[in-house]
Amino acid sequence: MEPKGTFKGNPMIRYKAFLFPGVLATLLVIATLFEYVWKDALPFSFALIPLVIAGGFVVKSTVEAVFALKKVTAGTLVVLALIGTTYVGEYLAGAVVSFMMIFGEFLEDLTMEKTKNAVRELVRLVPATCRKKIDGEYQVVPIKQVRVGDYIQVIPGERIPVDGEIISGQAAINESSITGESMPVDKAAGGKVFVGSLNENGVIEVLTEKIGSDTVLGRIIKTVHQAQNNKGKAQKAADTFAKYFLPIILTISVVVWFVTSDLMRVMTILVIACPCALVLATPTAVVAAVGNAAKRGVLIKGGVVLETAAKVTTICFDKTGTITEGKPKVVAFTPFSSYTPEDLQTVAGIVEKNSQHPIGKAIMTFLLESGKKIKSYPDGEFEMLFGRGVKVAVDGEIFEVSNRRAFASTSGDAEAIRFLDSQENLGRTALIAMKNGSPVGGIAVADTIRGSVRGTIQELLGLGIKNITVLTGDNPATAKAICDEAGIPSFEASLLPEDKLSRIDKMKKNGEIVAMVGDGVNDAPALVLSDVGIAMGAAGTDVAMEASSIALMSDKIEMLPATFALSKKTYRIIQQNIWVFSVFINIIGVFISSLGWLNPIMASVVHNASSVFVVINSSRLLAFKYEARAHRK
Repeated sequence: MEPKGTFKGNPMIRYKAFLFPGVLATLLVIATLFEYVWKDALPFSFALIPLVIAGGFVVKSTVEAVFALKKVTAGTLVVLALIGTTYVGEYLAGAVVSFMMIFGEFLEDLTMEKTKNAVRELVRLVPATCRKKIDGEYQVVPIKQVRVGDYIQVIPGERIPVDGEIISGQAAINESSITGESMPVDKAAGGKVFVGSLNENGVIEVLTEKIGSDTVLGRIIKTVHQAQNNKGKAQKAADTFAKYFLPIILTISVVVWFVTSDLMRVMTILVIACPCALVLATPTAVVAAVGNAAKRGVLIKGGVVLETAAKVTTICFDKTGTITEGKPKVVAFTPFSSYTPEDLQTVAGIVEKNSQHPIGKAIMTFLLESGKKIKSYPDGEFEMLFGRGVKVAVDGEIFEVSNRRAFASTSGDAEAIRFLDSQENLGRTALIAMKNGSPVGGIAVADTIRGSVRGTIQELLGLGIKNITVLTGDNPATAKAICDEAGIPSFEASLLPEDKLSRIDKMKKNGEIVAMVGDGVNDAPALVLSDVGIAMGAAGTDVAMEASSIALMSDKIEMLPATFALSKKTYRIIQQNIWVFSVFINIIGVFISSLGWLNPIMASVVHNASSVFVVINSSRLLAFKYEARAHRK
C-alpha cells in the first residue's frame, strides 16, 4: 500500500513502528471479546475504535498516494472495502482488514530493512573523524571539514576517510570493503587508497582527491540506492498488469454485485485483490541482490542489468589485463650448450640494468627474484637498437639482448634459431642474449594468464553460457596460445577497436545476449555496446564505473561465475514473486472470493501473507553464496 514509511532507521522511529501495530492488535483483541463475550456491555461496538484508528491511517495513506502519484492506486480497493464493511455494519471485519493492511506493511518494511543493511554497513565504514593537516600539524576534525586537496594522516587500525594518493609512508591496506579481496595490499607513496578501507599496519599521509558521494564507496552506495528504479522487462510486464488490474477488479466486483447482491462478497474481492505483493516483487529482490553483490566488491546497476545478465548467451573477453595479468613475465630463461645460467644472468643483468622498457623491467624482476643484486652488474655505454633490442658496451666488450633481427643478415646460430622458433610458435616474445656477437642463451617473455582463469571459464560454461570467446588486437599465435592455456574455445585476433564493436554488433543481430569483459578503459566503447558490460579492477577508475553495467572492484576474474549465478538466481526469484506469489494468488483469491468461500477477514490474511512471502523470498538473496562446481560433492 502506498506510501510507505512507517519503519525507518532511527531507533525511536523503529520503536514507534512496533508500538502502533501492537496497540491496534490489543484493541482488536478487546473488540473481539466485546463482540462475542461481552455483547451488551457497551451501548456501541467497541470495534469502531480500532476501525477509526486503523481505517483512518489506511485512508490517509491512500489519499496521499493518489495525490502524490496523480492516479488511482491499488490501495483504493482497500478503501472501498472499508467503506463497504462499515456500511453493512461489519465494524470488526473492517477493523481487522485495516489492521492486516498496516501489519502487513509493517512486516514488509521490517523485512525490507534486512535488504538495506548492506548499504548501512557500507555507510558505517566512513569514519566520523580524521587527522587533517592544519598549520603543519595533524588535528582531529569531523569528516565534514575535509576538502579535496587536504592532507590526511592515517595510523594503524584506522579506516581511511577519503579517496586519495599516498604522499608518504607505507602500509598494509585491507580493501575488502571495496574490492572484496580479503588479503591486505601493501601500498607506498604513489599508491591509491579508498575511503572505508582499513589501515592494518603502518602510518601514511594521504592527499585527498575525492570526498563524499564522489568516492568509490559513495558511488557504490548511490548505485545500491538507485538499483530498484532500474527495472527489467519482467517488472515492466508486471507494471502493465497492475495498470489494467484495477479496472478489471472493479468490473468483476460490479458483475458479482449484480449476480449475487452480496455486498460482503464484493468487499472480500476488493480486499484480496490489492496487488501489494506485485509492487514489492522486483524492488525487494533487486535491492537484496545488489546489496549482496556490493558486500563482495561487485557493483551492479539495477534490475535490468540483473535480468539481462541472467540471460547472457555469449561472453567476450579482452585478453590483456583480463585473461592475462597485463604485464610481461619471463617464462623461459635458457642458457645455450656452452654457457651456464650464471653467464646468461650476467649478460641480461648488464644489458637491462638501466632499461625502462617493460620487457627489460620484466627481465630485471626475474633476476631480482632469483637472488641477484642490481648493483652487482657494471654500468656501461647504453644503446637502444630500434626495432631490435638493447646493447651495452663495458670495458671493450659488447653485451646485447635482441630479437630475431639480430640474425637478419646472417644465417645465425642454429641453437638460437631453434629457441626463437619454438618460443614464437607459442606466441611469446623471444630474445637472444649475446656477448661479443656470440649467443649465450635465450629469454622468452610473455603476458601470463591469471591463475584462476581456466577454472573460471569452466564455471561459466557450467552455468549455461553457450559461447565464450576472446577479442584481441594481439597476433593470432599469441591469442591461440593464451586461449589454449585458458581453455577458451574460440578467439578473434588482430582486431582494431572498431573491429571489436562490429563483432559484438554482429553477435547481437544474430540473437545473442552478449556480455563484454574488459578493463573498462581501453574497452569502454565495447562495454557500452554490449548487452552487459563488465569492467574488472574498476576501483578508482571513473571511466570503468561509468561505461560498465557491472563493475568488479578488484581484478579477480573468478568473481564472474558468482555474479552470473546471482543474476540467474535473482531473475528466478523475481519471476516467482510476480507470477506465483502475486498474480496467481490474486487471481485464485478473486475467484474463490466471487464464489463466497472467503470473508473480508480471511481475504486480508491471504492478501498480506502473499506480500510477506514475496519479501521473505527476496531476502533469501541476502544469504546467497555461490558454490563453485569444483568444490561441490
